[in-house]
Amino acid sequence: MNETHATISSGAPNFPSGRYGRRRDPRRGRGRPLLIGLAVAVVVAGLTLVSIQQYRMYGDPVYDAEVITYTEITDDQILVDFRVTVPEGGSAICTLRARDKDGFEVAREQVTVNAPPGEQHLTARHRLTTTSRPFIGEVMRCREPA
Repeated sequence: MNETHATISSGAPNFPSGRYGRRRDPRRGRGRPLLIGLAVAVVVAGLTLVSIQQYRMYGDPVYDAEVITYTEITDDQILVDFRVTVPEGGSAICTLRARDKDGFEVAREQVTVNAPPGEQHLTARHRLTTTSRPFIGEVMRCREPA
């Protein structure tokens, strides 16, 4: 006849074999914090690179542009009036685009805008030739000429 002792001398519980499934190896999960830390570092590095790329494309506050209005919409053109802020007496290359009602791009052009000496804010007008009827005209960005 076997007796069951009320206390077990070892630190781990002693379960009947085959009754509760396989026991996990306590050493197996030790690499997880390192793996999670490495994954977090990779994600942070990736997001940093994306944010730097986006800032280079859209984030130069010296060259600020806004659409005033877009008019003369026909099946193959749109006239975009916009305002640009540039360094005093400088110039900018602005990317304009037109989109149709479904949001598809139907025209894109780069326009050079030159400020008169002593001016920082100027208005410009450009006619975009489109591949189909546009719905909206936009200034995507303005940047320093290369």
